[in-house]
Amino acid sequence: MLPDFRVRQRDYLLEITRAITQELDLDKLLEHILKVSIEMLAGKAGLIAMRSGAGEWRVKASQDLPAPMLKYIERILAEVSSDPRDPEHFALPEINRLLQDLTRVASLGLLTGVGLPLVVRRHVVGVIFIFRGYPGVFSNNDRALLSSYADQAAIAIQNALLYQQINLEKSRTDALLDSVADGILIISNDLRVERCNRAFIRMIGKQPPDLINKPHEEIIRWASPPKEMTLEKAVAGGWPLDHNVYLYVEGDLLITGSEQPSLPVGITYSPLHSAEGHLLNMIASVRDITRFRQAEELKSTFISIISHELKTPVALIKGYASTLRREDVDWDDAIIQDSLKVIEEETDRLTELIQNLLDASRLQADGVALNQTDLFLSDVARRIADRFRTQSKNHEIIVDFPAEFPVIYADEIRMEQVFSNLISNAIKYSPGGQIRVEGHVSSESVIICVSDEGEGINPQDIPYIFERFYRAPDTARNTKGAGLGLYLTRTIINAHHGRIWVDSNVEKGGRICFSLPLPETDEQ
Repeated sequence: MLPDFRVRQRDYLLEITRAITQELDLDKLLEHILKVSIEMLAGKAGLIAMRSGAGEWRVKASQDLPAPMLKYIERILAEVSSDPRDPEHFALPEINRLLQDLTRVASLGLLTGVGLPLVVRRHVVGVIFIFRGYPGVFSNNDRALLSSYADQAAIAIQNALLYQQINLEKSRTDALLDSVADGILIISNDLRVERCNRAFIRMIGKQPPDLINKPHEEIIRWASPPKEMTLEKAVAGGWPLDHNVYLYVEGDLLITGSEQPSLPVGITYSPLHSAEGHLLNMIASVRDITRFRQAEELKSTFISIISHELKTPVALIKGYASTLRREDVDWDDAIIQDSLKVIEEETDRLTELIQNLLDASRLQADGVALNQTDLFLSDVARRIADRFRTQSKNHEIIVDFPAEFPVIYADEIRMEQVFSNLISNAIKYSPGGQIRVEGHVSSESVIICVSDEGEGINPQDIPYIFERFYRAPDTARNTKGAGLGLYLTRTIINAHHGRIWVDSNVEKGGRICFSLPLPETDEQ
């Protein structure tokens, strides 16, 4: 040892102790420990090798070592790591021996090496190896001081490793929370928001500074009092007395500074307890239940519409059938035929409604099964138009297709359904006049439009008319239907890789168009 070592020993130990409390960046700490070690032992160069949890040894810091020598040392460490013997009892002395041999051979006997094992609670963390230009003769006091220094360095490294692990776990937790689609709040036991994820920030429209450390009741504000008990009332009543009890609250969350003043949410509060049973936090999972609300509204709409649509034809059928069965009246043939015609029409209407319901259910569950063949759409349009001409005396149905209209690869039955729905709607929503079915050809598709001379489609209804069970409020009271025709039409067109839309560039009436892709041609 150098003569001044004992004079500076306290400074070295104080410096490494300061590093334990001040430096938690592992790379900087290792550089600092290695620098102090080289200075303390009057070395020429040095390295710190560390052992991972998997037992692998690697150089984590080095100073003044030639690159070829450092590469050779790394190969030596890799060989020691792969040895099947117990690393706790074999690796450290073996590494020290190999480095000592390497030092003597590489320097032609001019350098010696000193290895300081880094051990924490009998667990090998690593080794500091210093290359020196004179023999390593140490007194008992020197060895005790070096051992104390190595112990302090090992503790500092272990602390930095733990800090690194904590940061890694925090990053994982942050990534996990931010990847969740639901909003997450971590609430303290005094009901203040300690943390929130990105989904909640997007949901509430506020930034973290406006949320963190704020009372829960300032963040979760309800447009109207929820039917269930709120968090504040539940806590005031002693919740959670049982560690496994969850609290669920559903209502409309107030959103400030947004076009949408409130958001339907369901919040599940879960208590987090310590091992001793003390309440640490409450985890709130905030889910946007807009779709669930829409599903409930859709179900109510479905029940209302179907009840009405079924009730009317059934009542008419029963009424006319009961009238015809009266034995006290002798009906003439004209009345009987008119009555039977009404019964037939209402039966057809019921059949169509049931078929549409079955189709809607199948399409939603399994998609559209197509039986596609080469198809002349102009022929299909004319055939369906002829069928409807007999059903309406107030409308003139005109079919206009170019003479060389191309053949399309499509399902004939489904395309008949499309034309039937569009022409039927045109008749239903216009009191009379012309209904035009026109075909056009573009470079990649064919375009078919069905137009009428009615009141047209309200611009506010356009985004919704292809949805299930949607019926325009202005016309729903005066027309029959379940709101399934255009939904089925859109689904069929989409299955053919086409597109359907409302053409709003018309001066009078309504106009709905759809396009279908032209079949691909093989280029020779």
